[in-house]
Parts: sequence; structure tokens; C-alpha cells
Amino acid sequence: MEFLGHTQTASYMTGPRMGGSGNPTFLPSISTMQSSYKPYDTYPAPSPLRRSLTTMPWRPSTYYQTAKVNPSSAVTKSMPEPLSTTNRLSELDSIKVPPVFAAARNALYTRYTPNDWMRSNSANYQASDRVRSGAERLRFDTARLCRETDEKTKRAQADVGKKLGERIGDIQFWKTEVCNETDNMITEINALNEAKRIMEKSLAETENPLHIAKECLYNREKRQGIDLVHDNVEQELIREVDVIKRCQEKMRQTIEKANMQIALDRAAQHELERDHQDKHQASQIDDVAHQMRNTSRGLAYHDGINRIDNTVSVPETWAKFSNDNIQRSQSERGASKNLRNEIEAILNQCANDMWQEWNASNVGLTQRIQETVDARNKLQTHLSKTLQEIFDMEKNIELLKKSIQDKEAPMQVAQTRLDTRTHRPNVESCRDPVQHRLVSEVGEISETVDSLQYKLREAENALQHLLRTKSSLEHDLSVKNNSLFIDREKCMGMRKTFPMSPRVASY
Repeated sequence: MEFLGHTQTASYMTGPRMGGSGNPTFLPSISTMQSSYKPYDTYPAPSPLRRSLTTMPWRPSTYYQTAKVNPSSAVTKSMPEPLSTTNRLSELDSIKVPPVFAAARNALYTRYTPNDWMRSNSANYQASDRVRSGAERLRFDTARLCRETDEKTKRAQADVGKKLGERIGDIQFWKTEVCNETDNMITEINALNEAKRIMEKSLAETENPLHIAKECLYNREKRQGIDLVHDNVEQELIREVDVIKRCQEKMRQTIEKANMQIALDRAAQHELERDHQDKHQASQIDDVAHQMRNTSRGLAYHDGINRIDNTVSVPETWAKFSNDNIQRSQSERGASKNLRNEIEAILNQCANDMWQEWNASNVGLTQRIQETVDARNKLQTHLSKTLQEIFDMEKNIELLKKSIQDKEAPMQVAQTRLDTRTHRPNVESCRDPVQHRLVSEVGEISETVDSLQYKLREAENALQHLLRTKSSLEHDLSVKNNSLFIDREKCMGMRKTFPMSPRVASY
């Protein structure tokens, strides 16, 4: 009976007698014990550790063979002086051995004593027991060590697999966080791009009200005469141009800030995507390593790989790197969101400011148009009255001329009478009452004609004033009509509707 992995117990048989019954029996050579060992290995050692197909690792058949020993001295000597190095089995010590016959000496000193034989057997037994005990202890220690190393290796491999699983879980967690943050950043970039697009569209749309306001100013420069006044409408139009330009400058600055913020957002997105890609590759590599088993393909020795350290981070710095990327992305997203809110506020503020100035200019234009219409109506009333007065004055002048002309005949009659009476002879030429009355009549007619002439001149002068007033009224009326056409037809015709949406920031 034998144990698994142990050699059979050697059975020592009595060897052949050498030289008859009187000769002692020598021990068998160690080479005869070789057949007692098994020529194959019964211990199922792992294949990577086996180096021989026939024996155990501790007894390789390659190096195990019968050794021929030629000792310089026997283990147990029967010579009188065991310490003598000059003695041989065929020689005698001439000093310490008594002189005997040579044949007798040879026979005497080539034999062992029974005590030597007993001591040799006892020594062999003890040596065999000692060697077997040591070999048995070695076998037990080897089996225990093999079991312990197997269990230790399995525990180490299981612990490595567990840590690989935990590492894969950590990578998956951070990869999910990075992926979610990347999606949020992409959404924020798209939202900021949309807000910037709306801002750029609004900036382009502000050119229409600016062009209209400038066009109104240019058209109002075509007013004539007294209507070229720096009125409230012109002030509101100038203020409107200033507000629009200020809003445009604010929009341009905001668009520049949006471009810078988009660049920062895309830089953070790039870092997140690169981190996500690295974690994806690391996850695949660790997953392949986690799925490796002792029976997996592609296993090989990589001597010295454990002495290579190409790591660049520790778990704390590794987690801090992803956390910093996520915090940077969150910070940029917060700044981007604040910028979008600022863009919306600026759009609303600019739209409200331009709308208010637009309304103020329209209200001023409406009031100015109403004032111009009232002035024109009054001018037309005065012009019609002036025309009527001119007509009446012309009739009065005709009447005066006719009255003056009517005084010519009486003046001629009176003067003819006086001239006729101057032909009275001598004393008959008397200053009688008739003479006095004729003289007074001529004087009265002359005074009447003079007064009529004076009135005629006054009437003619008044007619000239009326005509100049009529011309002035007509010119002023044409100026008012021109101003009314500019303000009502040209300016208000362009300003009926606001040329841009008052709520452009509607998301």
C-alpha cells in the first residue's frame, strides 16, 4: 500500500553469498533499488510548473541516475587503526600489524566481524528510516505547501478579479457621469448657438429701423422755409438713431462674448470626450483582463513585466481628473446659461428701448402732423379771407376811380362858368354871390377830388399789402403742404409698422 504521490517502500532482499558460507554477505548496490521507484509522476501538478513527463519536480529523471561511488575510506572499518589513510584492503600496515603469513594476513583483514555487519545493518536501517522520515516530511510539507500556494494563488486571482470588477464599476460610473455631462454640454452649446443666431438676426434686423430713422431725418431736411425747425420730432429721431446704434454696439459685444463662451464650451466638451474615450478604452482593456481565466487563450509569460511601472496617476488623482473636467464643464455651462439669460435680457431691453423710441418718434410725428394740418387750415382760412378782401378792395378802388371820374364834369362846368363870367364887361364884372359860390364850388370839387385821390392811393396800397399777404400765405401754405407731405406721407408711411419683432428673444 502506498500514498498518492509517494514512492513505494523499498523491500530489501538477501543478496547472493560471495565466496561460500564463510564469506560475509555484502549489501546490494544502490543501483538495484532503482526498480522500486515509479517511473512516472502521480501528482497532478499544474502544467506550467511541470518540467518532466516522468517524475516529480523534486526528483527529475533527467538528473537522477545511479552514481558510482569510490570512497577513499569505508563507512565502517575493521582495521586496527581506522584513521590510517595508507591502509588498503590488499595492503598491510607494516608498523601496527603483527607480522603474520601473507595469506593469513590477507584472509584476516578482508573479512568483517559480525558486529560490523550488525552495525552496518543498523546504520542502514537508521539511515533509511531517517531518510524516509525526512522524505515523508518533505512530501507532507510539499503537499501542504502546494495546497497553500494553490489556495493563495486562487485567493489572489479572485481578489484581483474582484478589484478589476470594482475598477470596471468605477470606470463605468465616471464614464456615465462624463457622458451625461458631455450630453448636457452639447445641449448647452446648441442652445447658446441658437441664442447667438437670434442675436445676430436681431442685430441684422436693427438696420431697418436705423435706416428708416435716418431716412426720416434726411427727408425732413427737405422742409422749406420756416418749417426747417429743430422740433420735437427731429429730437426724437436723433435720439432713436442713438438708441439703435447703442443697442447694436451692445449686441456686437454680446455676440463676441458668446463666441468666446462657445469656444470655452467646446474646449470643455473636447476634454470630456477625450476623457470618455480614454475611459472607454480602459474599460475594454480591464474587461478583457477581468474575463481572463486559467483556460483562456493567448496566455503567455511576460518576464519582468511586473517591474515595469508606466502608471501616471493614482486613484485619487484619476478620480480628481474626471471630477475637475466635470466641474469645469458645469462651470462653463453655468456661464453659458448666464450668457443666454443675458442675451435674452439684452434683446428684450434693446427691443423695448427701440420700440419706445419708435413710438415716441411716431407720436411726435403725429403731433407735428396735426399741428401742421391745423396751421395749414388756418392759413387756408386766412388766405380765403384775404382773397375776399382783395376782391372787395379792387371793387372799392374801381368805385373811387369812378367817383373821381364823376367829379370831372362838375369841375368843368364850374370852371367853364367862371371862365364865361370873366367876359362880363366893365362894371358888370362884379364879385357877386354867384362868383363866390362858383369859386367855392371849384374849391370844394378840388378838395373832394383830392380826398378821393388820397383814398384811392390808400386803397391801392392796401391792395398791394393784401396781395403780398396773399402771396405770403400761399407760400406758407405750400411750405405747410410740403412739410405735411414729408411727415405724413414719407415719414409716417415708412413708420406705420415696427420693422422688427418687439419680442425677438422668444424661445
